[in-house]
Amino acid sequence: MPIKKKGTGLTAVADAWQLADIDVSASYPIRPYTAVMAELAKRIANGTMQCEMVHGEGEHAQFSIAHGASMAGARATTGTSGVGVTYAFETYSPIAGSRCPIQALIGDRTLDPPGDFGSEHTDCLTLRDNGWIYGWAQDAQESLDNSLIYFRIGEDPEIMLPQIVAMDGYFVTHIAQDYIMPDQEQVDKFLPKFTPKFRLDVNNPVIMGPQIEPEMGPPLEWDRHIVMNKVREKIVQVTEEFAQVFGRKYAPFVEEYMTEDADMVFVLMGAHAVTCRSAIKYLREAGYKIGLCRLRWVRPFPDEALAKILPKFKVAGVIDTGTSYGAPCGGGVLSNEVKAAMSEVAGKPMIQSFTSGLGGETITHEEFFAMAEMMKQTLQAGKVIQSGTWVNFNDYHEGASQVNAAKNEAAPSK
Repeated sequence: MPIKKKGTGLTAVADAWQLADIDVSASYPIRPYTAVMAELAKRIANGTMQCEMVHGEGEHAQFSIAHGASMAGARATTGTSGVGVTYAFETYSPIAGSRCPIQALIGDRTLDPPGDFGSEHTDCLTLRDNGWIYGWAQDAQESLDNSLIYFRIGEDPEIMLPQIVAMDGYFVTHIAQDYIMPDQEQVDKFLPKFTPKFRLDVNNPVIMGPQIEPEMGPPLEWDRHIVMNKVREKIVQVTEEFAQVFGRKYAPFVEEYMTEDADMVFVLMGAHAVTCRSAIKYLREAGYKIGLCRLRWVRPFPDEALAKILPKFKVAGVIDTGTSYGAPCGGGVLSNEVKAAMSEVAGKPMIQSFTSGLGGETITHEEFFAMAEMMKQTLQAGKVIQSGTWVNFNDYHEGASQVNAAKNEAAPSK
């Protein structure tokens, strides 16, 4: 029977991995990922979880261990954060290219410098071109659910791709929340045993990961492209099946909040959506017709979903919680991908980029109010006044204090 628990996003993923009956987990400590490694080790030591845990000498080693375990036919996991992500960089494309569907948990944090402990999406976004499927969870419940959904998609015989369960450092990895842990029967119904097409077997030898001739490269790359596009179909199918089994229904690609009559919309991903929804309630009281679109996937990117949703708004403010220095229009990865996705869409909204929440900082109500006021000025001007704005650095607004006053007036008296 499903049970209600209080724990962090890391605890929730540990629950998901236990329910998924993983065979091997490779570890190396770096916060905020480390707690899931410690949780698994405790469960294995207590005998409540059957799993081989291998401690690597670094992040490159731990991803290599998981790669080898997957090649041998194991359901394998690992994880890291921050500069640990970049230290293992050599391993990502070979894992995806050899179609080994390992799962990695990345509790994101800013890269050095400044290397702060807390959320920033830059570390995880460096992986976006390596053939892994992934997106951000906004809370502990979604962390658990995403892990099961990703296993199901990544291990599909038509897909066979590695996955990243991404979550915001500290906000999701370390803040305790209530979540529902499903029972084993539900998980077994939803997630079959891992049965790879090929695996290392002395009785049935196969070659895995060989060097190839130049003319063999383009077809291989084309195949990886085709498979990633197939993932979109699987996302829709598996998300629906997840709702049927567990009773929790997610939007396959983009979650909307208070968008029915909105002419402006925030576009973001991750845990800052929780604060954003709260800020929108106050903005609505202050007369701002604004909503939220939260992306559940970044690879594959939900371009088709956005092309259907965003044209109903006049202004879209895309919030980057990561950096891409020198990128077009002073924006980050998310804003430029949204712009690319909308480039050929008729009736698209005016799109302006905001950068906020770097280095583990909270995006406060006041900052959402300031962004809303800048979007309102864009709406009134009929053009984007400033394409790339780093909140609290090159703002051009004057209305945040007015919105804050409206919030205080709308708040219930004590």
